[in-house]
Amino acid sequence: MTSPYFMQSSSVVTRSGNQRAGCTHAASLGSKLTNRRRNADPVSSVAVKVEEEEARISEHRSSSAPLSTGGCPELLPLGTVHPKTETDTLPLSSHSRRRRQLKVEYDKDEGVAPVKAEHWEPPDWRKQLGFIREMRSGRDAPVDNMGAEKCYDTEAPAHVRRFQVLVSLMLSSQTKDQVTAAAMQKLRAHGCTVENILATDDETLGKLIYPVGFWRNKVKYVKLTSAMLQKEFGGDIPDSVEGLVRLPGVGPKMAHLAMNIAWDQVSGIGVDTHVHRISNRLGWLEKPTKNPEETRKALQEWLPRELWREINWLLVGFGQQVCLPVNPLCSVCLNQHSCPSAHKNSPTKRPKARSPRSPSPTSSFKRKTEPELESAVKDERTKKEPLSTPVSPTLQRRRLKGKVNH
Repeated sequence: MTSPYFMQSSSVVTRSGNQRAGCTHAASLGSKLTNRRRNADPVSSVAVKVEEEEARISEHRSSSAPLSTGGCPELLPLGTVHPKTETDTLPLSSHSRRRRQLKVEYDKDEGVAPVKAEHWEPPDWRKQLGFIREMRSGRDAPVDNMGAEKCYDTEAPAHVRRFQVLVSLMLSSQTKDQVTAAAMQKLRAHGCTVENILATDDETLGKLIYPVGFWRNKVKYVKLTSAMLQKEFGGDIPDSVEGLVRLPGVGPKMAHLAMNIAWDQVSGIGVDTHVHRISNRLGWLEKPTKNPEETRKALQEWLPRELWREINWLLVGFGQQVCLPVNPLCSVCLNQHSCPSAHKNSPTKRPKARSPRSPSPTSSFKRKTEPELESAVKDERTKKEPLSTPVSPTLQRRRLKGKVNH
């Protein structure tokens, strides 16, 4: 005779709707103990309560099992992977509750080209450069005949030629090419080598380079540079811009020109007052600059490197002949229609050539008219105003004696 309690325990149904009769993995140790108690005392009310508690616990555990296998993972076919449930993904400890950093990846658009930064350059610079080349085709400017490339002795040893190029560049600062060439000619006749410069006293060296601009300071710079070259470079000049600018009296402009002329290397643009002035007038700079060093950096940002050697020679001669510092000859310049500074500083008519010592017409006019005006004013005063100076008694006596004698 079967007990109704055993029938009730054998027909317990889980929340998933599958019976627990065929699942041995989900049976707990507590359910086995209750079965033993039922066999001993099937009518005990305590056993019924224990069985109901165990049924609830087993029902709660079986609810997290997969539905396809009735809560029994052992019934999965071989070769299959047990799917993860929500309970498996729950954090195990407080350390695992930290948020993990997510790496965001964006899809690369293969058809879209990367955006490049715009390269600034003057709008008409190639046309303007072509006109400057045409105006400089005669090669008859002072820089063409008396520049630093023409001041060294071609028959001297290589290291002496390089030293003479450096000395000519040092003397050319704030000095016209004609004066620099004359000073270098006297130095070469005296012996323009490191050893001879060091053996020459300052007074004699000053007479040789006079009248270059700031000749007293340049005497000191040439002597100090010669001593430094003999001590550190064996009588030759440095072959780098960094080494050249270390020399007393040598700046970036001289260093880049020395690298170009002496070592035949293009290290940068040599910018002097002519290049600085013309670059600003033509609008070849994105922003106006205040000194030649700023102009050099601005030009090197956009001007092609193959033009760095030529640009100094072109603009210096152009500034000596056409684009003058004062009263530029814009009327004869081929760039007068594209230059933003054209006809702003140029006179309407070219003044007539006259000797520098001859006085100007306005000064001669003043010299002629002022004495005439002064004499006319004096005559009018003498006619209108009598003499107010009193006559001395002796003078009156002499006048009376003269009248009596006559």
